[in-house]
This record gives sequence, C-alpha cells and structure tokens, in this order.
Amino acid sequence: MSVTATLPRLGFLGLGWIGRSRLDAIAAAGVAEVAAVADPALPGPVDTLDHLLEEELDGVVIATPSALHAEQAIAALERGLPVFCQKPLGRTAAEAQRVVEAARAADRLLSVDLSYRCAEAFRTAHDVVQSGELGEILAADLVFHNAYGPDKAWFYDPALAGGGCVIDLGVHLVDLAVWMLDLQPVEVRSRLRGEPVEQIATAELDHVRIACSWNLHAGREAVIEASVYGSEGAVVVRNVDGSFYDFRCERLRGTETEVLVEPPDPWPGRAAVEWARRVAAGERFDPAADEYVRVASILDRIYGR
Repeated sequence: MSVTATLPRLGFLGLGWIGRSRLDAIAAAGVAEVAAVADPALPGPVDTLDHLLEEELDGVVIATPSALHAEQAIAALERGLPVFCQKPLGRTAAEAQRVVEAARAADRLLSVDLSYRCAEAFRTAHDVVQSGELGEILAADLVFHNAYGPDKAWFYDPALAGGGCVIDLGVHLVDLAVWMLDLQPVEVRSRLRGEPVEQIATAELDHVRIACSWNLHAGREAVIEASVYGSEGAVVVRNVDGSFYDFRCERLRGTETEVLVEPPDPWPGRAAVEWARRVAAGERFDPAADEYVRVASILDRIYGR
C-alpha cells in the first residue's frame, strides 16, 4: 500500500508583486500547501506576522519591506519554522548575522531569494568557473542597470531600505561573485551617487568590478551581465534584448564564441520552489547560509559602514 506524503503547510507574509509571484510558483509546482497569508494592505487575510504564526504552519515565506526582514525571520525561526526571505536578509551584516544565528540555533532551513543563482545561464557559468577550465581568474565584471526605479516610497528611505541600488540590485551581483568566485575581497573601493539613497554605484572588489543603477538611460529595460575572464578563456552571461528574465551564456576562447545556454528558461520563482521542496524533505539548517552574512558584509564595505 502506498503512502501519500503530506505537503508542508506554508504561510506567506507580504503579497505584493514579488510575494504573490513566489506564492504562485510554489502553488503551481505542487510542492506545498498555501495554508495562510498575511498582508496589512489587503482585506480578508490576517494582517500581521503574529496572527500568521498562530496558524499550524511548516514554514514561512517573507516578502515585506527590507526593514522588517530580520525581525520577522527571527520571530518565525524562534517558533521553529523554516524561512524563505526576500533579499536583503538584513539591512546590514549585523542584522543578517542575527538571522543566520537564529536559524542555526533553531536548526531550521533558511533561504534567501537571491534568485539569479537559479537561472540556468548563471548556473552554467558557475559550473564553468568552478571546473577550473578557465585557468587563473584574472578579472570579472558584473552589471545590473535598471531603466526603472522602485515604485514604493520606502525604497528611497535609507532607514527602511538600508541603501539604494546597491542593496536592491548590487546584492545580486555581490552574491553571484561570492557564489561563482568565492569572493572574499581584501580591498574594496566604491563610488555611490544620489540622495537620499544612491541611484548609481560602482565598486572594485579586488579583481571584481560591479556597477548598478536605477533609472539609467539604457535604451532598453535592463542591462544585466556577468563576465569572468581567465587565463584559458572566459564565460559571459548577458540578458537578451533588455529582458529581466531571458539570459544567454557563452564560452569565449580567443575570438571564438560558443553558446552554452539560450532562453527560454522559466527560472523566476525557482528558488522558492527549491526551498519548499527542501522543507518537504525535512532538511534542517544549511551552513551555506553563512554566505548571506558574507554578502552583507561586502555590501557594508561598499557603503563604507
């Protein structure tokens, strides 16, 4: 006689565009049950985390403004619930560290929606770099320019957001460099422009250069690239036709180009689905969560704090 496994019951805190898309992805994948939702801006569902935690849950997905992430994640973890949190996990490395330590103490799975790791083009580039076939890594350039800016006022309040385009977009670039290159920079130099939060930023992290911006006159919706150059070749990921979602990965040798990955690839929401699958499998704390603190620490150095 077969036994049907019970799907984990998940609560969703924050049902803006990102929160709703992650809920839809998890529901469509059939890997968990949408057991409860909370959003103070919507009529009907419960409106606070405290109310959400009164439900019988097996995990919580957090998609609220950045200033709330750390305290909400810690509250859920201390109730023994795994957490999937939108980026940034904290506005500073100290906040991120507190969340990771809470997950470690509770022995619960913690994941952050650093979603570009889940796109096939970036995964392929990661594997090429990690294989060693590029030889000595000489330089890397990572770029995220957005022709638009955030449409919520709190993004422009440093106390609420923790920063501007760096903590919003640059966090993905730093995370990719940590993941692909094991980045632990000795020297960090940066230039941030804009008030009250930066609208454009550049930084040099040893041999890695990053650049990001909001409201750039890019002639397209976005410019997103990650290029890693080695002594034996290079690997490059670029968005296609200004898309936020379509990426091509290429392997470069001298003047030759080999295409490794072409769109389409339905990766948005994949990180949330993978976390839900791991929760269903009973996975506990993953020490890889320490990378969230390393990323936040690098961001702190870019901000000079």
